[in-house]
Amino acid sequence: MTTAATDPRPLTGEPIALDLLNTRWMREGELTDLFAGAFGLTRVEGLAIWLHSAGLADRFRADAATLVHLLTAREALARVVADPTDAGARALVDAVLEHGRIRATLTADGPGERAEFDDPTWGPAWTAARNYLDLLGSAPDRIRKCASQTCVLHFHDTSRNGTRRWCSMQACGNRAKASRHYARTRER
Repeated sequence: MTTAATDPRPLTGEPIALDLLNTRWMREGELTDLFAGAFGLTRVEGLAIWLHSAGLADRFRADAATLVHLLTAREALARVVADPTDAGARALVDAVLEHGRIRATLTADGPGERAEFDDPTWGPAWTAARNYLDLLGSAPDRIRKCASQTCVLHFHDTSRNGTRRWCSMQACGNRAKASRHYARTRER
């Protein structure tokens, strides 16, 4: 049950911070949560699917403690993405970041870095929070929420001109185009 093929989410492959936010999505008008027992999965099975999909399964275990810490990080990230000026949200992200650090290393290829955690169960949460800092450092204006009013997904706009509006052109983008077309044909 831990293969990427079994990941039921409509949008995967975003940077880890946004991918964590996208563990909650709308399905048939209802908010669905990968970590809340959706699709007959236990909460920890949902975590195992996410860890595998995010490429973290080989470094971290799917267990109850990791899930609690990851939910803490998801809530902190959701709040700070929704309102980057919210000091309380920034403090929550900082609190997650307190559980890890980057250690400089020297590798055969030259300088490197290695993440270290005071408790390994904080690893995925810290990794997601750290990834959010990386996104802010490179292109904060490219962190976006889908333009569909009925969608809660987030994405990192990697389009050349930075004008991506939809989590997926096949889903939300197509629905918006179809709605506009229907409205135009009704007006005639």
